[in-house]
Amino acid sequence: MSQQTPTDKWSTLLEPTPETVRKKPAAAEAQLSLEEQMSLPEESAEEKIFSVSDINGLLKAQIEKNFSSVWIRGEISNFKAHTSGHFYFSLKDERSQINAVMFKGFNARLKFRPESGMEVMVRGRITVYEPRGTYQIFCESMEPVGAGALQKAFEQLKEKLRLEGLFAPEHKKALPLLPKHIGIVTSPTGAAIQDILNVLSRRYRGAEITIIPARVQGDGAAQEVVRGIELANRLDLFDVLIVGRGGGSIEDLWCFNEEIVARAIFKSHIPIISAVGHEIDFTIADFVADYRAPTPSAAAEVVAKSASEIKEKILALEQRLQRGVKIFIEKRKMGIGALQKQLVDPKRRLEDLALRCDELTQRLSMAWTRYHSEKVLRVQVMQGRLQSPRTMVSTKRAQVVSARRMLQQEMQTQLLRARDRVQKSIGMLDGLSPLKVLGRGYSIMFHEDKAVRSVKDVVKNDELTVRLHDGELVTVVKDKKNKK
Repeated sequence: MSQQTPTDKWSTLLEPTPETVRKKPAAAEAQLSLEEQMSLPEESAEEKIFSVSDINGLLKAQIEKNFSSVWIRGEISNFKAHTSGHFYFSLKDERSQINAVMFKGFNARLKFRPESGMEVMVRGRITVYEPRGTYQIFCESMEPVGAGALQKAFEQLKEKLRLEGLFAPEHKKALPLLPKHIGIVTSPTGAAIQDILNVLSRRYRGAEITIIPARVQGDGAAQEVVRGIELANRLDLFDVLIVGRGGGSIEDLWCFNEEIVARAIFKSHIPIISAVGHEIDFTIADFVADYRAPTPSAAAEVVAKSASEIKEKILALEQRLQRGVKIFIEKRKMGIGALQKQLVDPKRRLEDLALRCDELTQRLSMAWTRYHSEKVLRVQVMQGRLQSPRTMVSTKRAQVVSARRMLQQEMQTQLLRARDRVQKSIGMLDGLSPLKVLGRGYSIMFHEDKAVRSVKDVVKNDELTVRLHDGELVTVVKDKKNKK
């Protein structure tokens, strides 16, 4: 692309030349007549009236021709990852911004996740969206400014897997102490495999070693490492796996930073030692693996203890066993000696027991005599306190007779008192009796068995019954007079 400034490009767009028309892309063929018309003399062009669609189409053809591949540096703004997989965002600097789109097919190759506020460089083509007359850049690649894309991808994937728990210590499997069969997933032609084999041949010749070849650098290397790990797990022959390669740049080691390799290591039921690069090199595989060795040689030293170390450990255990047995025997001897000292002549033991038996018999006899004497004395005391049943019956009979006499006297007294109260009540009732009143000359008149209380209760010719203290009279009302 020519090194024209944006002003020069727009000049070319508005003032096309015959050479520009001849070099137009196929997409602009439909605008040929418009370009030809714009290349006419000035007085003829002034008479031409363009539609909005014509102008947008002409601009689209010219912009896409002159900006088919450009690099733009700016800050990501309003980033949105659509459900379709496409990325929509804006690129801005201190003075302006441009809309940007990165389709799924291109963003799938990114090794990091774009975010708003991230400064990036994108490569793509400028295009015009004719229905709205707006332009944007279709991004085909993207790199972060500052930290490299690979380092950014490394940090993002590391944080993602950490949050998922792939680095958690509880998921780490223990390495076998003396593995019988060791698998190695690496390049069969690299220096790393020679280092591993040299260490194993020197330190641990008894183990069977199988190399599972895999490319460890370049495109497709991650897939081959994954296939090697999965093959080892399907064969189910190995006690431990070494996965790694020699040193190199971050690009050389990148297949061990791929997510598919990390997940394959995590899913492996065989313990895996990560042996990638040098001691200062760290990859995602190192964090997921059950053990991280700083170098391939160190991995071989970890997985295979040297014969001399094992022999020394066996000798140390043998010496500890001998010392333990010796101490055990000495303690048992001392215990037997102590028991022998405690053991006495059975005849002497019987004599001691006979003396003890006599002593206990004598003490028992004395205790029984004392107990019997105390009981006899207690019986005698109780007999002294105990009275004759006949005397007790006579006493109780006298008490009953006395109680009966007192009860009869009390009953007689209460009966007399009750009789006096009844006589007094009768006298009071007799004094209040209506018959007593009738005896003093009063009478009571009844009409139809009802006492007459007022002259209003009877009428003329009513038959009345008059009760006196000694009988009754029957009379008829001749007349009645009301009290004035």
